[in-house]
Formats: sequence, C-alpha cells, structure tokens
Amino acid sequence: MEITEDQVRDVLRIEQIIPALERALVDLSTGNVTQPVRTVISVPEHQGWIGIMPVVYGSFMGAKLVTVYPANAKISRPTHQAVIQLFSSLTGEPLATIDGRLITEMRTAAVSAIATNLLASPHARVLAILGSGVQARSHLHALSLVRSFTEVRVWSPTQANAQRFAAEKDALNMPTAEAAVRGADVIVTATNAADPVLRGEWLKPDAYVNAMGAVGPTKRELDTAAMRASIVVESRAAALVESGDILLAGASIYAELGVLLANPQHPKPPGRFVYKSLGIAIEDVVCAQLVYEALK
Repeated sequence: MEITEDQVRDVLRIEQIIPALERALVDLSTGNVTQPVRTVISVPEHQGWIGIMPVVYGSFMGAKLVTVYPANAKISRPTHQAVIQLFSSLTGEPLATIDGRLITEMRTAAVSAIATNLLASPHARVLAILGSGVQARSHLHALSLVRSFTEVRVWSPTQANAQRFAAEKDALNMPTAEAAVRGADVIVTATNAADPVLRGEWLKPDAYVNAMGAVGPTKRELDTAAMRASIVVESRAAALVESGDILLAGASIYAELGVLLANPQHPKPPGRFVYKSLGIAIEDVVCAQLVYEALK
C-alpha cells in the first residue's frame, strides 16, 4: 500500500496523535520500545542531510527516511521531506509506504503540545513564536489545544514571512526576537538557525520554552543562559548525541518526557523548563500506524 500526503491529511488529526504519542513516550522511557539513535549522513555540498530512523514497537515496526535541506526555503520547496516504511513486527511483512512530510510536521507539534500541557503554567496566556514556517503554524494549532492564549506574537528573520503569518493567524508581528519573547509565558523556537536566536536574559523566571529547531551537535537556537533550566527531552540517548543546545551549553537533562508522563503527580522543580525536541522514530511509526489503520 502506498499512501500519499493528501491521504494522510484526510485521516490524521493532532487531537488523535496526542494520546497515542503520550502512551508511546511512556513505553519508550520504560524500556518497551526498541529504538536506536538516528543515523545521519551529511550532504555538505547541498547544505543538507539524510537521517535513517528505525524502531520496533508492539505489533508494528518501521523506519523513516528523512531529508533536511534548509536552502529549499529559497526555492519554495519543503525543507523537511520524508517517507515512512511500515512493517508488521509479527511477520516482517511490509504493510505500507507512507509520505512522511506531513506526519513529521504534525507529530512534532503534537509532542510539543504534550510537553506544554505537562510543564507550562496552566495560566499561560502569551505565546511567542520565533519562526514563521510550517512548524510555526502547526505549533500554534497544537498548543492552542492545551492552553488558551489571549496573545500570540511572531518574529522571523524573514520579516515578509512574519507579516504573512501574523495576518493569517491574527498574531502580532514583532520587530525583534527580544520584543516577541519579553513577558511571554510560552515560547516556541522554530527556526533553521545554527546560532542562538533566544537569549536567557529575555525570559521570565517561570517561562516555558519549546525548542524544536537546531537538530545536530553543532547547532543551537538557545544561548547558555536560556538553557539554565530544567531540560526535558524525548530520548536521553538521542539528546546526548544530537542536541547542540544541550551539548554546547553543557546543560544537564532533568528527565525524559515519558518519565514525567508516567508520574504526573511527581513534584517538579520551580523555575523555567525547556523542552528540547529532536523528533524520534517512535513518533513517526505511531502516526504511520494510525494512518494505515484508518485506510487499510
């Protein structure tokens, strides 16, 4: 079975992804998922890379092949493209080949919504988004499912894109990243930056940050001061290899998201939380399973 992006769009909803991924993240952190760290091959002549992401989970297993080419934004092509191959783990039988671009977009925002619901103040009302592309849009939708924002601010290195986003989403287009972040309760960094765009001196002591750009050990969106927080990740093993935000700041990891989901009543430390998103294979295969079961 081959499944296109349009078919994925017809059947997959963030509202159904969230509970499925909550269960999967708990299973990951409790040792019930077999998932190696992603293998990445650089394509330096085109400023891109390809990642290979396999996982075995319950009666399903699969792998995502994902490419990230930031320069594609200049030629109106997606910066992230992917295909997911789903198999039966019972027989090894190939079940479906699924376009992975939209799944990547949706599952990333869904996990940020899970983390936001768990870690951000229940009284959070001001959302700041640094970036104005696909992930900025999907995060606004997903986070609005778990918090009632009365003000949304956007800043982008490309002001024309920020203006377009602000007009479409009834958001405030801010002149600088600092202006967007000052006083915000929840911050999303969704850029292609390799160097910090978010500085800790701008953040409220109890601000909550979803840091979802900057995948790779040499890239970061947050400076060292912003990383002086309780750091939460999807996978400790992946973060210690792939997160420049963590490695370059010398930051320690407080917990995996699945550990906190499994113990929601456990007291959390006061102060700022940063959820550092990297994207892991279990998230893709769970979404692929939802799509497959809806269409088979």
